[in-house]
Amino acid sequence: MSDNSSGKEITVPPIADELGRVFAGEGYGLHLVGGPVRDAVLRRSVSDLDFTTDARPEATEAILRGCCSTVWTTGADFGTIGGRFRGEQVEVTTFRADAYDRVSRNPIVRYGDNLVDDLQRRDFTVNAMAVSVPGHEFTDPFGGIEDLARRTIRTPASPESSFADDPLRMLRAARFAAQLGFAVEPATLDAMRRMAPELGRITAERIRDEFVKLMLAPDPVAGLRLLVDTGLAERFLPELPALRMEIDEHAQHKDVYEHSLQVLRNAIDLETDGPDLLLRIAALLHDIGKPETKDVTAAGGVTFHHHDVAGARLARRRMRELKFPKADVQAVSLLISLHLRFYGYGDGGRGGETGWTDSAVRRYVTDAGAQLDRLHALVRSDCTTRNRRKADRLRRDYDAFEERIARIRAAEDLRAVRPDLDGNAIMELLGLAPGPEVGRAWAHLKELRLERGPMPREEAEAELLAWAAREGLAPRPDAG
Repeated sequence: MSDNSSGKEITVPPIADELGRVFAGEGYGLHLVGGPVRDAVLRRSVSDLDFTTDARPEATEAILRGCCSTVWTTGADFGTIGGRFRGEQVEVTTFRADAYDRVSRNPIVRYGDNLVDDLQRRDFTVNAMAVSVPGHEFTDPFGGIEDLARRTIRTPASPESSFADDPLRMLRAARFAAQLGFAVEPATLDAMRRMAPELGRITAERIRDEFVKLMLAPDPVAGLRLLVDTGLAERFLPELPALRMEIDEHAQHKDVYEHSLQVLRNAIDLETDGPDLLLRIAALLHDIGKPETKDVTAAGGVTFHHHDVAGARLARRRMRELKFPKADVQAVSLLISLHLRFYGYGDGGRGGETGWTDSAVRRYVTDAGAQLDRLHALVRSDCTTRNRRKADRLRRDYDAFEERIARIRAAEDLRAVRPDLDGNAIMELLGLAPGPEVGRAWAHLKELRLERGPMPREEAEAELLAWAAREGLAPRPDAG
């Protein structure tokens, strides 16, 4: 245990010392605490400055209003006052010594009178260290620095007590394993397994936010394995452990769970502009329709017909239950529904040129819409075969496919395929008022646009008139 040791060797942002001097001038102490201290010890960049103080919230607010350009009090009920100090966001929380009702997750807020009690109520020892500012006195009563050295995740209090207070901490353990590359110590891991049902007390929104942080970590696979192995995933993402399907000796098929984790790794390797949450979720969930659609043929083979359709449906349902934004739900379900369409592109010949028509390529691009680049990455990531020749062939086929898309794009605008006549032109030519007939006509012209590519206006008008005649929508005499 290290308590009240020297923290001179820990690099503290100068702005933290400045704020510490402001609080000292008012007769209060201020300590940098939690993640910023952990990151400083690890020699990582420090951001999101969190402080704790013996000042009560009213006093903290008064101090911050005197030195910050902006102050917010949304967390005041929990003792937290935020502000923008010298251009940086800071949050200052009064020492806490909360009790929990352990039915909901909500604490009964009680302010403490010393730093050690405040640190004990935090989630893990590596986040239960503090450095006074500006004095740089290092406080580590629960051995956090030793756990950093051992790369271990452990709770300051007993794990049973900590997780009973806030079950979401079990998900945080998995998230920190993914972010830091640390292992959860055995007693804490055992408590996670036994107390997984307690996660039912946590709102979907808080679970979603923690899951998102895990998925954006450098190694989400390590955290996901923890969630599955402890039974936590079963509580909010049961489709993931369900991928561990039994493989019998007569019906061999790829280990779908391990395949999905590898696809996620592959997708991460293809990221070019930082973590892509939607690509990562789609990669993880792309095969969740397989357990539902698994069938063993008379010959002993295994099929998963339409698992793309089933997977898209399951992903939509799960993401909605976790309260993801509607646009994110639509994007991920679309990617899953389309992830198999490319296969067979190369069946018609080398490079696939005789396998797909230009119309099929246009439909692929149009259906993917804004998700086309993610779909490219997902399809490429889905190749996990150890057969080098097969992997090379799939890669060459997709290279050729992307090149073909680029050629067609150069000749046509595929970013937003629309009919060659808009709604106003359709109504004018057919003498129609706004209504469903206009929509049907528009849909017909879009199908022609996808099939043939751009048409001259005269040809589009002729096609529309011919369709209208077949549909009994001949134009009025005064139309046009």
